[in-house]
Amino acid sequence: MTIHTLSVLVENKPGVLARISGMFARRGFNIHSLAVGPTEHDDVSRMTIVVNVETKPLEQVVKQLNKLINVLKIVELEKEASVERELLLVKVKADASTRAQIVEIADIFRSKIVDVSPNALTIEATGSPDKLLALTDLLHQHGVKEMVRTGLVALARGDRSITEKPLKLAERTAG
Repeated sequence: MTIHTLSVLVENKPGVLARISGMFARRGFNIHSLAVGPTEHDDVSRMTIVVNVETKPLEQVVKQLNKLINVLKIVELEKEASVERELLLVKVKADASTRAQIVEIADIFRSKIVDVSPNALTIEATGSPDKLLALTDLLHQHGVKEMVRTGLVALARGDRSITEKPLKLAERTAG
């Protein structure tokens, strides 16, 4: 299995997320990461979907996505040709004897301490999935109490944009 990152432009309408995630579930594909948010166009949202599949089934997934009426455009983002980022919030056990070490680790990873309590620190970090994995590996030795990561968000490198000319529903069905 290989990891693929899809950038999918969809109409900003109720039920679109459910239809797309349902399509993956019906075909037995597990979504590794999913992030959805608005774009520079009010009527268009961008979904960044990370999925583990073989090359041939990926083509099937893209074809099935294209059949969904609210999907405007799909692009696979290659790791080396895109900028990828995630957000991590992690709460770490921190008493007086370990607090300085944890703050130093956070500083090395250009992270922020966003909450302090007598026995814990909450750290906010953004970066590539590899960077966040390295940070959490170091923090686990101090005791991770709680952790959450957003899904991966990604954009292609360079000056071209997937949203330069999104297809409207009428254009999509006519073409």
